[in-house]
Amino acid sequence: MNSPLATDLGVRRLLLAAGLAPSVHNTQPWRFGVADDLMELRADPDRRLRVSDPRGRSQQVSCGAALLNVRLAVRQSSYLPLVTAHPDPGRPNLLATVRVRPDGPPSEQERRLYAAVAVRRTNREPFDGERVPPPVLVELRAAAACEGARLVPLNEARSADLLEYVALAEDELAKDRGYRAEVAAWTIRGPRFDGMPGYVRGPRCAGDPAPTRELCQQVPAVPFEKHPQLAVLTTAGDTPADWLRAGQALQRVLLTATLHGISASFLNQPLDLRDMRHRTDPRHRRGHPQMIIRLGYGLAVPRAPRRPPAELLDGHH
Repeated sequence: MNSPLATDLGVRRLLLAAGLAPSVHNTQPWRFGVADDLMELRADPDRRLRVSDPRGRSQQVSCGAALLNVRLAVRQSSYLPLVTAHPDPGRPNLLATVRVRPDGPPSEQERRLYAAVAVRRTNREPFDGERVPPPVLVELRAAAACEGARLVPLNEARSADLLEYVALAEDELAKDRGYRAEVAAWTIRGPRFDGMPGYVRGPRCAGDPAPTRELCQQVPAVPFEKHPQLAVLTTAGDTPADWLRAGQALQRVLLTATLHGISASFLNQPLDLRDMRHRTDPRHRRGHPQMIIRLGYGLAVPRAPRRPPAELLDGHH
């Protein structure tokens, strides 16, 4: 079989997979370059959230999720992806390179995860309240560990405490005019509308604290699950390498969850507030939080708009 980087069709397949990754406010902040046997993953500076993501952490987490999809797509061609993270300090927007070499056929798990790429959705709708079973949580934790990260599921009491903290961060962020404008630009009135149109933003929560972001939508409030189930994705450090690693771990967790019929959304307001204030977390035995994830069982939801593959390609470098 030809290298997936050797033909236009093969490259398109990789770009399609990459473009289906989750990203902060659906910014899809990635671009790619392809030449010979090398693919470059590049941060798209035009899609960086300058106010809420001054360090570029959320952008790199998003790009890491796209990188995991590329890796899975490469494996479907019986090639092995060889990833080098941040290979050139002189090119800060170059986040990773991917070379490929012939290998054996993909495993059954690699096939299943790749199939889940097209099915996975971020679900901001109410969940039914059923708890994710412990054996499935073990699988999700193993998925994060496979990428060098840690998933920490929270019990009911700790989830409730974290939701209160999320609500406090939401209130604080609401006072920042620049933050509100930036969120609105991508979720309410984005001019290039591949952001978050109304059909994927979800309803407002009738209760308090809310287990979803308040995105200024003028829609009726509805009840959500009484006891949201949360998990925190952490990394040992808080460097760009850790952020890219966190994104790959996040996507492997989400795809594994998808295989079990589990929905997910995100509550990263405390992390946004931390980044905007240029604060770092004290070292903790469980690592640095990179994502706050709400897990549960919900109805199927539509996919957010995606950039066409041709728009993701920078061409030769």
